[in-house]
Amino acid sequence: MDTTGSLACVGLGMTLGAHLSPRARSHIETADVVFAAVSDPVVELWLQQMHPDVRSLQPLYAEGKSRHDTYREMVEALLCEVRAGRRVCGAFYGHPGVFAQAPHRAIAQARAEGFEAVMEPGISAEDCLYADLGIDPGTVGCQHFEASQLMFYRRRIDPSAYLVVWQAAIAGDRSFRRFLTSSAHQQLLVDLLAEDYPLDHPCTLYEAATLPIQAARIEVVPLRDLPRSGLRLQTTVVLPPGRVLQPNEDMLARLAALEASDRSTRSTQNRSTTTTRGNTDVERDLVP
Repeated sequence: MDTTGSLACVGLGMTLGAHLSPRARSHIETADVVFAAVSDPVVELWLQQMHPDVRSLQPLYAEGKSRHDTYREMVEALLCEVRAGRRVCGAFYGHPGVFAQAPHRAIAQARAEGFEAVMEPGISAEDCLYADLGIDPGTVGCQHFEASQLMFYRRRIDPSAYLVVWQAAIAGDRSFRRFLTSSAHQQLLVDLLAEDYPLDHPCTLYEAATLPIQAARIEVVPLRDLPRSGLRLQTTVVLPPGRVLQPNEDMLARLAALEASDRSTRSTQNRSTTTTRGNTDVERDLVP
């Protein structure tokens, strides 16, 4: 087997032409073949200006077809060319490792077969979300869940932090074959969230701009209206904190006790040092 092939999965960012890093561009321009999974046909045309052999992965998606099958086919398309000894670049919108299974699997498989494989990060929808909505995840914390996973498993939501729900448009899809679930499915997501938030809690529907001439979608609706709000596959739902941070009085008391103990220890050490220095001065005076 020819092991001279290589794989680089790069992120194109969200907005056409605005987010591409120099390293990602270099991987695209120096590859033998480029595979593209992008958000808009215009982005594919833009890629074709950088490389003469750009192959779209979008036709592998189909209504009623399992996304797991699509991801396997994507991986095989990339690896087939790598095994043939070619330098392959997979160009993915956003960040190639965020809500994108195929790049992770392809890189792992390539490495397992002895090929060089790397991932080059890109600006993701999450990055754009923080900028467009003015959110600093470090203020009160920020938790992220994929909508269906949040429904399928028992997860703990902290209403005092931001909650970001991804892919709410396909909430509850157990078949992995749909691009949109019914309002009844989405209502079950609302019912779940209503365990921690009131039904009138504001929810921001967010979609990052993919073209420079577009504006991001930023629309606020009450939680109860989520199933009727026009959710799309690219829509992310952001819930602001529903309650203030609650002090952990027990931990604060333990920290205060620890700090008091540290101060006491330092004070004792300082007195001991002062006494030792004083005794040394007396001994020096006694030396003839």
